[in-house]
Amino acid sequence: MKKSLLALAVLGAFAGAAQAQTSVTMFGIVDAALGHISTTNNGSVTGLSSSGINSTRFGVRGTEDLGGGMRAAFWLEAGLNNDNGSFGGTNTNNQSTGGTGGGGLTFNRRATVSLLGNFGEVRLGRDYVPTFWNLTIFDPFGTNGVAQSTNINLITAMPTSVRASNSIAYFLPSNLGGLYGQATYAFGENNSNAANKRDGNHAGLRVGYAGGPFDIAVAAGKTKYVAGDYKVANIGGSYNFGFLKLMGQYGTNEVTNVTKWKTGLIGLTAPLGQGELRFDVAQTKVDNLIPVVPAPYSTYAVADGKATQFGIGYVYNLSKRTAAYAHYVHIKNRDGARFEANTNGLVSPTLNTAGGKSTGYEFGVRHSF
Repeated sequence: MKKSLLALAVLGAFAGAAQAQTSVTMFGIVDAALGHISTTNNGSVTGLSSSGINSTRFGVRGTEDLGGGMRAAFWLEAGLNNDNGSFGGTNTNNQSTGGTGGGGLTFNRRATVSLLGNFGEVRLGRDYVPTFWNLTIFDPFGTNGVAQSTNINLITAMPTSVRASNSIAYFLPSNLGGLYGQATYAFGENNSNAANKRDGNHAGLRVGYAGGPFDIAVAAGKTKYVAGDYKVANIGGSYNFGFLKLMGQYGTNEVTNVTKWKTGLIGLTAPLGQGELRFDVAQTKVDNLIPVVPAPYSTYAVADGKATQFGIGYVYNLSKRTAAYAHYVHIKNRDGARFEANTNGLVSPTLNTAGGKSTGYEFGVRHSF
């Protein structure tokens, strides 16, 4: 009897130790806003949108201590349109054939498993491409809401403009004196005998340095397609003066032999009362490389042109987890450009007129858990 009790006690001790070494966390954000978007001569739309200052999401993440300074981790994160209750779509092979619409629970934002240690991190699954980090980190609006810089500076129709599926990534360890970096390779998973056998294969790299108030990073990426490779290169940086944080970015988006964009942004965030003021000015110059640009690129510009965006907003913190906000954006197109304001769940009912204007505003609430 005593031996049995001793055995149970030992098993209980091991179970407790194992439980202490493993952690699983459920997390999420719910963000909704009343918004309005208008375009020149093509009407307007008013309604409820999602993800005004943070992308609405639901996720589960966890880590396990493997000993010897190593950990295993997983991260499953689903995008959610809380204005209508649907989950976001994803892309299974980084190509137009791999797109899936919103349906049931889909971990489209991130679905990864990792090994971490003094060597850094090896991460496998669906995740952000390296080039997107500079766009969102050095954007005062964090690439969310009507005033996000991606209204005019990212070819969002491309499957790997933000994330890539079937990826293997390596991240530098965090103890390199401010140096950080990410290298990613993703597979399109096509038949080796197919003419498009390399379509959807993506390679990307990002290297940066953060020290004190200063942060700067450069990134480049390329996705192979028979119809024209998608190439992105950018640089971004910020400096925190305390009373305001100044940030900027410059980059190019290119589909080989089809279109090339040159983009730039200057912005700032500044503490104001119980919240934060946000402002940016962004510009994109489109050079189309063929006389008639096909869809989906004609959505942005039917001919060479420029677009300038002005965005302003304020986020008021009601608590550590809840905030109210207001954003406004104005986009001015010239020549063949026809960019317009967009936000998750609320888009213009018709394409903007070439050379036209677009405005948008939103008032919303965000809660995190």
